[in-house]
Amino acid sequence: MNAPATKTTRNNSPKRLAGIGRSVADRLNAHPNVQWLESPHAQLFVCQNFLSDKDCDLLINMIDAQAIPSSLYTGTEREGYRTSYSCNVDPHDKDIQRIEQSICDLVGLENSHSEVMQGQRYEVGQQFKDHHDFFHETEEYWTKGEEKNGGQRSWTAMVYLNEPEEGGATAFPQLEYQVEPRKGMLLTWNNMGPDGRPNLNTLHAGTPVVKGTKYIITKWFRLNPWRGRWVQ
Repeated sequence: MNAPATKTTRNNSPKRLAGIGRSVADRLNAHPNVQWLESPHAQLFVCQNFLSDKDCDLLINMIDAQAIPSSLYTGTEREGYRTSYSCNVDPHDKDIQRIEQSICDLVGLENSHSEVMQGQRYEVGQQFKDHHDFFHETEEYWTKGEEKNGGQRSWTAMVYLNEPEEGGATAFPQLEYQVEPRKGMLLTWNNMGPDGRPNLNTLHAGTPVVKGTKYIITKWFRLNPWRGRWVQ
């Protein structure tokens, strides 16, 4: 199930996005430590033990030092929809550069096409309700910013930095599937369908944490080089 077709430009080219999807999927399928989550409706993969405990703890400390209440794009705000804390980690930090490069090496995409990596913390009761990571091209945030700020998002890469005592799964309701947090595990998916258009089946949610705290990092890749900037 794909989103309605919109005007095709260099910023949302289905042909190019479909090519990226095939290239990354082929690379991940050939990796001995990557597992395909066998859905016919979306491309999802996991890599166990992607980050060491040391790197997970390092990132958790960074998130705790910088996190502020998470936000939504202007025009999409809804009360209680995203209640976590988040921060953009410093892309000039040597450890961050090393970790980001390891993600890029895994999926085979250039870091220049990625947004600044974001850290997120979910405390008891906090969640991010059903949403897509791709940009809805009828929204103002697309036409007035993100379209020319790197274009459409292709792949999402997320790493779980710890395991909350209860709750905090990443749920994909259209796929009737959810991924339970495991420390150091990377989860990645293609936000596009085989035709290179936004895949509505990638709808997902960070379910509420019931007990403990959940930490993750997320890296979003774009069709074109990202033109945003890091804000300290």
